[in-house]
Amino acid sequence: MKIELHLLDKKLKRLLSTYLLVLTFGVCVGLIYLMESTNGSISGTVERWNGSQTNNTESFAVPENYPKPISEMLITTHNHIFGFAFIFISIGIIFYFNQTITGFWSLFLLIEPFVSTVVTFGSIWLMRFVDGSFVYLTLFSTALIYSSYFIMLGVCIYELVFKKS
Repeated sequence: MKIELHLLDKKLKRLLSTYLLVLTFGVCVGLIYLMESTNGSISGTVERWNGSQTNNTESFAVPENYPKPISEMLITTHNHIFGFAFIFISIGIIFYFNQTITGFWSLFLLIEPFVSTVVTFGSIWLMRFVDGSFVYLTLFSTALIYSSYFIMLGVCIYELVFKKS
């Protein structure tokens, strides 16, 4: 028996669609936080992890962002890798049964977010402890993560809500 999203029972289609919309709400809140905490800029992203430059002439100058200690880097990495893994296994299982994107691109979209999650959080460590220019790797891999998410989401919603049997 081959399962196809658009052929599922109406109640199951509604359950999956609702789940995907709530999941997307959470993902979007995370993206808003990311934009807010980095000012949506390359320099803001580096500053978020490496800390703000303070003017040494001011004796009581407090940086807006402090360099993230290893303990905070570890908890951020831990939480995001676990969270992203659960997000992408759940949307991946639903996406697996789509009929719109198949073959190589389906496999790419299923696997890519897991690889980019490791690259993203690895590059944050490199940005913090090696060189700020690793921010470009962070931005590229993050763009791949969210592009994959929204492509899979769009296909799943299309097949669950709009595609007719």
